[in-house]
Amino acid sequence: MKLYSYYRSMATFRVRIALNIKGLKRDDEFIHLEHGDQFKPEYKALNPQSVVPTLIDDGARLFQSLAILEYLEEKYPSPPLLPKDALARAWVRGFALINVADSHPLIVPRIRNYLTRVMKIDDATRLAWIQHWLGAGLQAMEELLAERKESGKFCHGDAPTFADICLVTQVTPAQLFKCKLDAYPRVMRIHEACMMIPAFAEAHPLKQPDAEKH
Repeated sequence: MKLYSYYRSMATFRVRIALNIKGLKRDDEFIHLEHGDQFKPEYKALNPQSVVPTLIDDGARLFQSLAILEYLEEKYPSPPLLPKDALARAWVRGFALINVADSHPLIVPRIRNYLTRVMKIDDATRLAWIQHWLGAGLQAMEELLAERKESGKFCHGDAPTFADICLVTQVTPAQLFKCKLDAYPRVMRIHEACMMIPAFAEAHPLKQPDAEKH
């Protein structure tokens, strides 16, 4: 199994967490997004979007983080990252998509670069954009957790699921971009519980071999 990765990529962070939880070994191939490695022909042939992650497993090529999580859950079902009940699985997937499909796509590097280079938005306005969309996702997560009686130590019950993986990758960029987090106590409680688990902590961007030292 090989994972094409960049330490700061939240999408790759999600996949690293899932691989760690399931105890799956991998080789990492680092794609430096700031140096343009993703646009090199050999990588573009693997991933026409020129994004990470890409996962190779038994010769099969997989892309897009949530699709990779679903694949890992089906092929390597233990320990599970989705509940058994169909309604609970739908809730967990919906919660995860707040991060994967709503907030995160609006703040990825290619969007930030477009805002600066093409739209000519200054740094302060770009930061306000990022904080707005991260905050909107965090607020939705907080409200969903408040109304869900099945939320325990984690988003659904007392074991991590896709929802918790995606909560962590919502909070991490919010911390990076200095969002105010006091309004989301339930989110932050679950984030703290997740980061106490080695599978989460060891997947953190700053723990990766390609993390740049500042």
